[in-house]
Amino acid sequence: MIQLDGATVLLQWAVGGLLFLWVTTRRREVSLGYGWLMRSVYGLMALGSIAVATIIGTVPVREVSAALVALATGVALVVSVVRRRAGVAGERERVARKQERVYAMTGIERAYKGPDRDAAEFPPWLDLVAPVIGVVGLIAAGVHAGHPVPLSIARTLVGAAFLGAITDAMLLGHWYLVQPGLARGPLLEIVRWTLWIWPVEVAMLLIPTGMVSVLNGSVNAHYNGLFGFMWVGCAVLTGVLLFVTRAALKERSYSAVMAATGLLYLAILTAFGTDLVARAVLAGH
Repeated sequence: MIQLDGATVLLQWAVGGLLFLWVTTRRREVSLGYGWLMRSVYGLMALGSIAVATIIGTVPVREVSAALVALATGVALVVSVVRRRAGVAGERERVARKQERVYAMTGIERAYKGPDRDAAEFPPWLDLVAPVIGVVGLIAAGVHAGHPVPLSIARTLVGAAFLGAITDAMLLGHWYLVQPGLARGPLLEIVRWTLWIWPVEVAMLLIPTGMVSVLNGSVNAHYNGLFGFMWVGCAVLTGVLLFVTRAALKERSYSAVMAATGLLYLAILTAFGTDLVARAVLAGH
């Protein structure tokens, strides 16, 4: 009913990450470089999923989906690069406000310098195409994992959202070093999404045959149940770190963003422990 399949994990990671990239890019606040980085990383992950599948065993629908995810991600990347002169709407507004303040203080009016206001901007909906395609492959992977099929599919899809959200939150936190004038809205939104998904992820993994079966001894996890306790620690600590991250972002100082990013560094480790330890323990049961 659950497998530790490297090809599926990579596709989950890519699809979830691309979904929450769209959540961020649709706000039109984060600079184009962030999108370039994320599309490159997740596109390679989708290709990596295909490479791993050729070694450990293929699921044809999953592999076709992974190839189309990589293609759609590549198209979005190319369009974003071609339309880079337009920047993003939020960046254009920030540059315009800055120049207005300079004029108000000095009385010196200068020609607008910044993204081209008249150029066509990257359409954020393009970032949604790849994860929509990827869902088909993840459903196929869930069916392949075993019975009961609805639970297997649910675990696969929720796991994708969980891994993608926590990864994007951590990487977006680091992007504030590149774009220090960026408002906290994008980071706050993705942290909220991760907080909402975390209890669903934990619940999906607890449903029998799940980690409840490991904790009550129905499934032999070996090492006197050590992995079961490790999973509980990872699951609980992930939630604690996310709540503390949310609290840190309420502080006004810029250092609060860096503190939140450090907490997300830890949270991504415990989040992967939550998902992957459960897969490893329950594989074959």
